[in-house]
Amino acid sequence: MREIVADHDAKGLGFTLVAARFNEAYVRRMVDAALEVLRARGAAEADLEVAWVPGSYELPLAARWAIERRAPAAVLAFGVLIRGETIHDRLVADAATSGLMRVMLDTGVPVLDGVLAVENAAQAEARTGGAIGNRGADVALAAIAMARLRVAAGGAS
Repeated sequence: MREIVADHDAKGLGFTLVAARFNEAYVRRMVDAALEVLRARGAAEADLEVAWVPGSYELPLAARWAIERRAPAAVLAFGVLIRGETIHDRLVADAATSGLMRVMLDTGVPVLDGVLAVENAAQAEARTGGAIGNRGADVALAAIAMARLRVAAGGAS
């Protein structure tokens, strides 16, 4: 039996982060945490790129463009949607998640979903560096593991 266990070594791997400007204060906290993890795990500055888009709805297309232009080992997508008086936040969250999955399956490049859909600002705060941690750091570790798994499975690096 062959068992493949991906490590968290980012050395030699390229990563693109696509990030929504809507609710930017929370999103930036996730982006900063992700970059900190990627750097700490060996990613070089030249292998890191951040592309800012207007909102979470635009994340899948930006991810697709990054893959076509740069061929990163993985794309990390970040956004924060806070529930309002309508269901708009849910529609955008569903569209972003479905779109990111489609890009990943269509291209074979790992696209990690760091889009938070929360009830209120307190939940956003807790999940972007507060009491619950920082989703950006979690997504970065998952991105490294998926990129390494892709290499081990015979995909591009």
